[in-house]
Amino acid sequence: MIEMRHLRYAVAIADEGHVTRAAEKLGIQQPPLSQQIRALERMVGTPLFHRLPRGVVATDAGQVFVARARQILSDLKDAVEETQRAARGETGTLSIGFTSSAAFHPLVSSAVRALRLSLPDLLLRLEEGATEELTADLIAGRLDVAFLRGVTTQAAQLSVEQVHQEDMLLAVPDDHPLAHPPGTDRPEPVDLRDLAGETFILYRRQSGQGLYDRIIAACQRAGFSPKVAQEAPKLASTLSLVAAGLGISIIPESMARLETSGIAYRRFRESAGLLAPLYLAWRQEPGRAVLEHLVREVKARAALHAAPPAR
Repeated sequence: MIEMRHLRYAVAIADEGHVTRAAEKLGIQQPPLSQQIRALERMVGTPLFHRLPRGVVATDAGQVFVARARQILSDLKDAVEETQRAARGETGTLSIGFTSSAAFHPLVSSAVRALRLSLPDLLLRLEEGATEELTADLIAGRLDVAFLRGVTTQAAQLSVEQVHQEDMLLAVPDDHPLAHPPGTDRPEPVDLRDLAGETFILYRRQSGQGLYDRIIAACQRAGFSPKVAQEAPKLASTLSLVAAGLGISIIPESMARLETSGIAYRRFRESAGLLAPLYLAWRQEPGRAVLEHLVREVKARAALHAAPPAR
């Protein structure tokens, strides 16, 4: 049976034009090399080299064999290198999911950008979805990692870590009385109880259960149940409805980075307890170096963002 060593032997002899020099290059003795070439010729069924008084030269058949041997050896080298790069997480595909609010958090965008710059040959597949959808996709293997705002019972099958926590802000139309309270340049934080009579626009619960439930719970602690007139399919859509004057909303602070005219943002008093956590969830898969790259990158950047203490 022809083996890879036979290919290397044939190429070395063709390159050197001399069996003794080829043996020195290969680090073996000349007699065993000659025996291996004769055995190779018997397996192929035809002479590969003309033996000359001072060296050897490939026959026509030998030239064909050597050319193909070079290609096979080159392909094998490439295969090994590509395999090693994949093992180091430098190539392949990484599927990343995120909820609509998480997509605007600077931690998410900066981590993904850093991964793309450090591993340019890595293919990133990005998917937006609701928390439950993303969690199900993680468990089913359709996603590798996801940024979530809440954790469902399904997440018990995953590795989940809170990587950040940010304040939530009040978003009101810019002509709303709370937008610019008269007589003050720096308005005091809003008391959540003052919103009891307002009309709310929230991101629908099916899409963002974690944030929705936190807002409802905070309002109930403040002594009222919010009057929810609209539930938008996307969190960004709530801002458009607020700008249109259809109500007020409560959003993660990072969402205020969106340039939406017609909206004013106000902070809440600490007693409101309105905080928006950011979780990283992933499947534990030994050997997925690329996934480990992203997890390390996110954790490093989370440390730089220094999440505020829980209130």
